[in-house]
This record gives sequence, structure tokens and C-alpha cells, in this order.
Amino acid sequence: MTIEKIFTPQDDAFYAVITHAAGPQGALPLTPQMLMESPSGNLFGMTQNAGMGWDANRLTGKEVLIIGTQGGIRAGDGRPVALGYHTGHWEIGMQMQAAAKEIARNGGIPFAAFVSDPCDGRSQGTHGMFDSLPYRNDAAIVFRRLIRSLPTRRAVIGVATCDKGLPATMIALASMHDLPTILVPGGATLPPTVGEDAGKVQTIGARFANHELSLQEAAELGCRACASPGGGCQFLGTAGTSQVVAEALGLALPHSALAPSGQAVWLEIARQSARAVSELDNRGITTRDILTDKAIENAMVIHAAFGGSTNLLLHIPAIAHAAGCTIPDVEHWTRVNRRVPRLVSVLPNGPDYHPTVRAFLAGGVPEVMLHLRDLGLLHLDAMTVTGQTVGENLDWWQASERRARFRQCLREQDGVDPDDVILPPEKAKAKGLTSTVCFPTGNIAPEGSVIKATAIDPSVVGEDGVYRHTGRARVFVSEAQAIKAIKQEEIKQGDIMVVIGGGPSGTGMEETYQLTSALKHISWGKTVSLITDARFSGVSTGACFGHVSPEALAGGPIGKLRDNDIIEIAVDRLTLTGSVNFIGKVDNPLTPEEGARELAMRQTHPDLHAHDFLPDDTRLWAALQSVSGGTWKGCIYDTDKIIEVINAGKKALGI
Repeated sequence: MTIEKIFTPQDDAFYAVITHAAGPQGALPLTPQMLMESPSGNLFGMTQNAGMGWDANRLTGKEVLIIGTQGGIRAGDGRPVALGYHTGHWEIGMQMQAAAKEIARNGGIPFAAFVSDPCDGRSQGTHGMFDSLPYRNDAAIVFRRLIRSLPTRRAVIGVATCDKGLPATMIALASMHDLPTILVPGGATLPPTVGEDAGKVQTIGARFANHELSLQEAAELGCRACASPGGGCQFLGTAGTSQVVAEALGLALPHSALAPSGQAVWLEIARQSARAVSELDNRGITTRDILTDKAIENAMVIHAAFGGSTNLLLHIPAIAHAAGCTIPDVEHWTRVNRRVPRLVSVLPNGPDYHPTVRAFLAGGVPEVMLHLRDLGLLHLDAMTVTGQTVGENLDWWQASERRARFRQCLREQDGVDPDDVILPPEKAKAKGLTSTVCFPTGNIAPEGSVIKATAIDPSVVGEDGVYRHTGRARVFVSEAQAIKAIKQEEIKQGDIMVVIGGGPSGTGMEETYQLTSALKHISWGKTVSLITDARFSGVSTGACFGHVSPEALAGGPIGKLRDNDIIEIAVDRLTLTGSVNFIGKVDNPLTPEEGARELAMRQTHPDLHAHDFLPDDTRLWAALQSVSGGTWKGCIYDTDKIIEVINAGKKALGI
């Protein structure tokens, strides 16, 4: 490259630079009181608004900020000028525009700000995953700073879709205690008419390596999995679950989660949300009135009824912390999951693998809530962004044309009975749907672990509802080592894979969906269990134990396991109890208590270390969330605790 190739010859128009302009016509609608009492920033803000082209005569309207995670650059016809990271944030600018036009139509002044988000699917198995979970806290901070940096805003609308951007947006909105806020879920992408969903398609490499897929099949399936250009993945992973939780919290409108991206109903949800947040402002209803302890528990109940992603065990506590609510602990989660039946049959849990657009058509969150209301499991008096309570919303939903028309659409379009997607409790029980999450402990996980018990393959569960597996450990100090072993056919039926060093201190608590998806979709994978101090994608299924605590790099017993150790696993899917124990070697069996003593005497695995490419940004995040309570508190930043620890350290070091 030469400078001549960069600075190519230009015509005369290139040099026709003007040095002044007339500026906007008209005058600011100022009053003597405004000039005497308003901060200079407020007055200059009006100047900026006029400079950007807003009609000077309309500068006294209600200012509403729209924050969103839009990514990429779309041409007017929707074609890409520059790609986004994922379909989830590709189209939500259309929702933001629809909301903005509705605000302006009603005399308000819309503002928009953006903090785009990464794609967990795109970063699986790469160093990009080291920034995934830490991004959530960073984005929430930036969103909050943007909200506070527009002092004249009267309300805030958040528009987001996917795994980290949506929780970050909810955390930011939850922090705005004295402002009216609302969340617009960015919806779901459509499944291909013929092909695989975006979860299964992520296993084409592993299936090809194990001779279960041809090159041509892999190429064609990979091309068509995202059948429409916008929306979160078609399964109830972290993106879909986060949308459901936003609605369950009362932070999003009824029947707004999981709408098909780009379609008329999806755009109308944005307009309806703009009208709703303006009405909240008129009535003086703020986020503090909506996000309460009752709202948090409603979200946990809906999470259990849907069979949602285990990543929400990180996000709901963080939302609660931001809102100033009680942070749910393991006992609270266990209590909720033991009494709440799972009612939704979708990807990835099944037993019937419906895409999430069918859950939307079947009635979505309010339809599930109708069943839970009958069971007495909801706080019906919790306030929502409609300005009405959960109970009042459900009374409307039950008799609404919207409910009847969309459920009929599902029957006509796909030939599916809505009650086969969102099942009445007795039907769900008869079909074998079991509760969602379990927190096994044992000498490998003395502080706990997490498994989505409902997603263990039923064929490996005993008639008594207990999953049992005793097998040899195959220990890996990185996910890369583990997936290589699967692809090279080194893992055998009945093995127990142990991946250590994947916790916050080692990788930023990476997702290990490469592993869980491979084990799900390789024919023999259901006979293999996985234990790790990392976490899982929301689409993960199988006998996969994550969040093992303490993590290996904090001295946890999981970091002392070795190849060919014998591990004993038991998970009761009915009582939601479980254990994960080291029980010696084949030639030297031990009780769990003896195993605990043996692990205590062992040295940490000699190859265990934080990943060589772990960014300093993530190392800082890991340290801050650790002193704030760690993963069981939702990887939050507890500012008071962090300052206390820093001051104690300064005093100890004499700084």
C-alpha cells in the first residue's frame, strides 16, 4: 500500500468546503424563568436538539430515552452494510424507531443511545468467551452512565434481546429506582422450514468428527439455521429465558417475550411500550414500584415453570441487587423449584422440541401465569408496567382477542395444539415434565453446583426418577483440551468429564456449550457426565454440573481431581436433591467422607492455571465480583464491600 493509493485524486466538489451556515430557523421556546433557574446544560441541550434538526417549536415535550443493543449497519432495504455480531441485535433498531415515532407522535422528544452486545454462540470455544459474562456488568455501567448523562429524561425504554445485552439492560433499568422504565424484548428468530435450530447446528463440527454428519450436510444445515435475520435463537436459552423473566418481573408488557422478530406484532410491542412508559410517568409509577421482592419471586416462579437457562441464576440476583431487593439464595431457588411444576415443552428441554415462536403463539408468559394463578403460586398484587397488577393483567389476558387469535394461529399455521406447548399442570405431570434446577453438593462441590435436572435425558434416569452415574474421571484443564478429546474419539461411554480452571478466575467463567452440545447430539453422549467450575449456555442439556464451587483456582476440591479417579453422581429429579463425590480409585474405594479427606491432602492439579490469554479487564472483574459474593450472589459489584476490602488492604499494606 502506498500513500497514493490511499489519497486518490478528487474532483472539484471535494475541495468545495464552506466555513459557515445559517443554522436552524426559529427560536428556542425559552422563558425568563428557564433562563434564570435552569442549569446551563439544560439550555445548551435545547441548542443541541435544534442543531440536530428537531423542530424548535417542539422542544418542550417530554423527553424519553431509548437505550438499545443494536449492532451492525443495515441499509434501508434491510441488507447488511456492516454485519452485527448476531441476529439478536440486527433488527432491534426497527423497534427503537417504532417506539421513537410513537413518542414523537404524542408530543414527546425521543433520544436514543446504544451499547451493542457480543454473541455467546459466536464466541464459543474462543478467547472471546473470556469477555462474555464480564461484559454484562460493564454494559450495565455504561447504560447507567448514559441514562444519568441525559438529566432531562423523564422515562427510559430499554430494547434488547440476547444473552448478556438483555440482562445488562435489565440491571441498568432496575437501578433507576425513581424513573419510570420499561423493557422491550427483541424477540426470536424463526426456525428453518427444513433444517436444524441454532443450538443443534453448533454441533456440526463434533458430529462431523464422529462420522455422524457429512461435509455437505454440515454446510447446508449451517447455512439455513437462522431462518430470519433478526431475533434471539429459537430455543429457550439464556436469551429467550431473559425475555421471559423481563415479562415475569413486570418490567415488560404482557405477551411481549419471544415475539417473532421483524413482524407486525413485534413492532407494535415497541409502540405499546412507548405509550405505557409515558402513562407510568403521568401516574408517577417508577421502577421502585414494580421491581419488588414479590416481582423477583414471580420471576423465579416463571423461570421454573418454563424450565429456563441456569444463567438466570446469575442474572436474577444481579437484577435484585440493582433494584435494592432481597437477593435470592440457593435455598430460595430450591424452595421455588420444588413447588413449581414445569409447564412449557420447547427446545432444548422437550419432551417435544417446539421452537420459542410456538410458545409465543400458545400464549407465552401470561398463559403460563394463568395456570400458576390457579395453583396459587404467583404474587398477583405485584405492580407491572401496564400500571396494573399481575392479577389484573391476567384477567384481561384470559378474555382477550389477542389470546384467542394467536392460539388459533398456532393451530392453523403449524397444526399444533397450544396446550401441547404450554401444558396444563395435570397434562404436564402425565407427560413427565419435571422441575428445573437442582443444586448438588458433595466433596467435589462443598459450596454447591448447578444442574438443569429437567434436561437430563430420560433414558438414563431410573424409574424412581434418580439419575445415577459412577465412572472414571477424565480431567482437562481447558475446554479446548476437552473438545479435542471428544473430536478425537478419546472419550468413552460412561466417562465423567471434568473441566477445571473454567471459573471466574480462570476464564471469566466461560460457557462450555461446545462440550454440552456435542454430548447431546453425539449418539453415545448421553452416557457421559460433565463436571466443571465454568458455566453452561442456556441451550445446554444433559448430565452437566456447572458453577462448581469453590472454583479450582480458589483451591476448590475440583482442582485436585486426576484422571481415573472414580466419581459417584446422584440426582433426584423429583425431590431436586443431588450429590457429586470423589470415591477413590478402582483398587482403593473410599466413602465420600474418606474421599473428602483424601482431596484435602492432595496438591492442586499441576497443570491448572488461569488461561494465558485472560484479559486484564476480566481479571479485574473476577476480583471485584469475588469480594462481592461471587457467583452465588450473581457476580455483582457490591460497591460498599469492594471499598471496605480495598481500605482494609491499604491499611494492611501501609498505603
